[in-house]
Order: sequence, then C-alpha cells, then structure tokens
Amino acid sequence: LYTVARVTFDAIVGGIKSRVLPIKASYKQILKKYFGYYNRLSPTNKKKFERKVHYFISVKSFVPRDIPEVTDEMKALIAASAVQLTFGLPGIFLQHFRRILVYPDDYYSTISKRYHKGEVNIRHGIIVLSWKSFVDGYIDPHDSRNVGLHEMAHALRFENMITNNEYNFFDDKLLLKWREYALAEMASYDAGNSSFLREYAMTNEEEFFAVAVEYFFEQPMEFRENLPNLYSTLQGMLKQDPLQVFNLS
Repeated sequence: LYTVARVTFDAIVGGIKSRVLPIKASYKQILKKYFGYYNRLSPTNKKKFERKVHYFISVKSFVPRDIPEVTDEMKALIAASAVQLTFGLPGIFLQHFRRILVYPDDYYSTISKRYHKGEVNIRHGIIVLSWKSFVDGYIDPHDSRNVGLHEMAHALRFENMITNNEYNFFDDKLLLKWREYALAEMASYDAGNSSFLREYAMTNEEEFFAVAVEYFFEQPMEFRENLPNLYSTLQGMLKQDPLQVFNLS
C-alpha cells in the first residue's frame, strides 16, 4: 500500500470554496458545448456534475508540457472525464493524483523508450495525457477508444488500494467477482476464442479494467449483451449505468 502526501492548505481552501460557489461560467459553457455525458443528465444531476468538476479542478495542479498553458477548456474536459467515471462515487476525486501533466500530442517516454498517449504514475501521484489523443477519444463517442477514461480508470483502480481518505471504496465482493470474470475472459481469449473487448484488454488485469471502462461508457448496450456478468459487476462497482444516462435501457 501507498500513503498519500499531506494536502496543502491552499488545496483545502480551494476545495471548500468549490463545494459552495457556483461553477466558473467558462467551465459550464465548455461542458454544455462538448461533453455529451453531462448534457444527458437531469438538471439536478447536472448541478452535481458541475460541482464535482469545479472541486476536481480546484484540488489538482494542471501542468503544461510543451504548451504555453493548460487552458480552461483543457481543465474542464479533463476534469469531466474523471467525474464521468466517478459520478456514482460522490466522495471520490482521485486524491492521490495531485498533478495532471498535459502534452500537446503523443509524447516520448525516456523510461519505456516509446511514445505514449497517456499514463498514470502512482509513485509521484501524476496523471499524464496527450491533449490530441484525449480530444480524439471524445470525437467518436462510440468507438470505445477514450484515453481520458482509460487513464482515469487506471488512476481509480490504484486509488482504491492507496491508504488515504478515499481508500477501499470498491465493494470487496464485487471486486472479487470482477477479477473472476476478467480472468475467465482473458483465459478464454488465450485459448484462441474471440472477445468482445479489443486485444489490448488481454495485456493484464489493469489494462483489462481500463479498456472495459471505455466500452462501458461508449458501447454499453453491446457490452451488456456480450458480457452481461462483467457489465453488471462494473455497474455495481461504479454505481451507475450508462444505459440509463443515455436512455438506452
């Protein structure tokens, strides 16, 4: 297990204000213009979504890499991807991951010696994103390739194991079920059978979860039809159902 660094006074004050004050007007306009998930919510849930986006932005440090600044548009949409994933988990803000690094395009890692679209660094509490790849993920909302959701899913899975105020929020029984179903699907694929999920999901358990999250939000009907046990378990873990959000159930 990992321990989280102490939260700064400024972050605490900013977080308290964001729970009370209305969302910044520019953030709200960006959500209305670009974020389909938000636009499908009821008026009451939109307010909840806005408050969570505002809070997320207030407690994170957005760090530009090879760009002049991280704009309001970038902050609002990156925060919205995290809130989309955690909307059914109202107290979860990925506390351990204090910094979000934003590159203009895919970036070269001196560690892996290859280009990345995004990654999560648990040791340093960092989420890294290629802005181009992030935007590409939301341009087509049905291709189940969404870098924002993918990396936030990695962060969420790690957050559940880190000793802090957000520790152990996944139901233990559902987590065991998820692992059982995931391993069975991976074993079936290794045996030569096809899978509804793309090949990258079979890399390891972490990637399986992240890819499944992409399908959960972008092809929920097909996911439920093809892998009903996995779908219902993930629905229980995240405490939401995209089919209801998108009026497809």
